Amino acid sequence: MAEQKKLLRALAGETLDTPPIWMMRQAGRYLPEYRATRAQAGDFLSLCYNSELAAEVTLQPIRRYGFDAAILFADILLLPQALGADLWFVTGEGPRLSTITDQAGFDALKPVDAIHETLSPIYDTIRILTRELPSETALIGFAGAPWTVATYMIAGRGTKDQGPAHALREENAPLFDALMDRLTEGTIEYLSCQIEAGAECVKLFDSWAGSLKGDAFEKYSLEPCRRITAALKARHPGIPVIGFPREAGEKYVGFAKATGVDCVALDNSVDPEWAAAHVQTDGCVQGNLASSHMVTGGQALIDDTRRIVKAFSKGPHIFNLGHGITPDADPENVQIMIDTVREK
Repeated sequence: MAEQKKLLRALAGETLDTPPIWMMRQAGRYLPEYRATRAQAGDFLSLCYNSELAAEVTLQPIRRYGFDAAILFADILLLPQALGADLWFVTGEGPRLSTITDQAGFDALKPVDAIHETLSPIYDTIRILTRELPSETALIGFAGAPWTVATYMIAGRGTKDQGPAHALREENAPLFDALMDRLTEGTIEYLSCQIEAGAECVKLFDSWAGSLKGDAFEKYSLEPCRRITAALKARHPGIPVIGFPREAGEKYVGFAKATGVDCVALDNSVDPEWAAAHVQTDGCVQGNLASSHMVTGGQALIDDTRRIVKAFSKGPHIFNLGHGITPDADPENVQIMIDTVREK
């Protein structure tokens, strides 16, 4: 069945009459069934590490909407937690971590081969999903890219401009580079185990890539993605990789060739016609409807969806949002988007 799954066909470079569709954060707070399951789990981290419940919330949007792919329900900060960082979530504010700002903090981290003890429930979630997902639905594993994960580990939380991470890489490059290497190796191991458990493709989320300017983008976004992709493909020949250097702008051009990823996910700050002419020429692209449409709906949602489908219709394309769906989205607008993508 794998060869027949639409998402995998697009990732292999096939141009399809109707693009496969899934949605970042498709399992999440906008769905009442998710909120009920999270309440059952008790808190967010307990939900991530409860394999049965994490599989349940992964399946919920598939049952409701029939997306062409499910993405593992987890969080990009589980890897730093597995490396020994303290992690907790503040209601209404998001994640908090113990910070890595000096050599002593880095030295306290665990070696990469110790991560699997913490992350084994995540692999169990994938094993459940390989049994429970419909035969036509692809399963996507994922991790945060090293730069993005590092920004949280250095600041202890999300920041508007990733200032603490930029300061550390400029003031103590050896320490910063050591942290990036540890995260790169940890990401390879984490994603490799996801693939062994049954993930059919993986996605690397570099949510803060856009704040890296000039050579720093190549060194800290592009190069780790290249290393991770090469290592995964060496271990798992044929595994498709999606790269998402969000807000890369002009640096989306050539990203696939430089890193070896099979698909470049695009945020909605780039014009789809421009991306078709300059990025899709190298292979599959994913995106890139503004997530705000899931809140506002209306004719603008339909018009922009049609525009994106048309713009990317001459090459391999996976329809998605340009960023994750937000908690205030209307589930009905998601259905309108899907119906519009699949209209004949």
